[in-house]
Amino acid sequence: MKILAADIGGTAFKIAEITDSGTVLSFEEHPSGAKEGGPAMMERLCALLEQHTGFDRIGISTAGQVDPENGSILYANENIPRYTGMPVKQLLEERFSVPAAVENDVNAAALGEGAYGASKGFSDFLCLTFGTGIGGAAVVNGRLMRGVSGAAGEFGHLVTHKGGLPCACGGSGCYEQYASASALVREGAKCRTECRNGREFFRLMEEGDAALSGVLDSWAEEAACGLASLIHVFNPPCVVLGGGILQNGELFSRLETALKKAVMPSFLARLSLRRAELGNKAGVFGASLLR
Repeated sequence: MKILAADIGGTAFKIAEITDSGTVLSFEEHPSGAKEGGPAMMERLCALLEQHTGFDRIGISTAGQVDPENGSILYANENIPRYTGMPVKQLLEERFSVPAAVENDVNAAALGEGAYGASKGFSDFLCLTFGTGIGGAAVVNGRLMRGVSGAAGEFGHLVTHKGGLPCACGGSGCYEQYASASALVREGAKCRTECRNGREFFRLMEEGDAALSGVLDSWAEEAACGLASLIHVFNPPCVVLGGGILQNGELFSRLETALKKAVMPSFLARLSLRRAELGNKAGVFGASLLR
């Protein structure tokens, strides 16, 4: 069986043909044009999907909060205007005449990591991605914990600083305002104006910038603070951490050190902290598993 899987992001589409045994037959990336709005973006996606033939079903991993039952978008922020309410599943099934399924992107990434990546072999684990914000997913007994509206796992909106920085969610003091990749770059730019992204941050730090090294220590403590709360709540055997900045070994090492200070030893004794393994293919791998 061949599945056509797509990962919809605010910047790019990832599209793959994947067999039901997990073999990737093709993989491609295209600009999503998300800023033009949901309707135009979906039309662009459909045009790209029409270039593929012989697939048996479609799996979609997407930014935004998803109703997995009817495959519609419950909520999407300003990164994809006019996407809230989009009936993605219905649109695809009517256009391609094959079954389609839709899932939130971090949930899909967690499914992919569980089947083929860092958390393979674990029936219980947490998955967090550190990027513009912080996305999260909880897998319990091999199944996603969805919550009553299908939006469980918004770990980035755990409040770690009461009355703190304003957040796009309308609240303040949210975890992602202090421990996302965006937060790391924001604080780095206060020390070095040329620090415009994670790659530049680590390049400058590796050149010996002591101030940026201090910023990284502070970030690690913030990241460990939120993770500690989640570990104390879920007591998981495995936590998978994804996002481009997590590929930096120094960052991961400092986060591990900070976490050991923040978490009760009994919760760490059987905890495996792992970096995500599937990279930018995690979403399409997870989408291929959807039914």
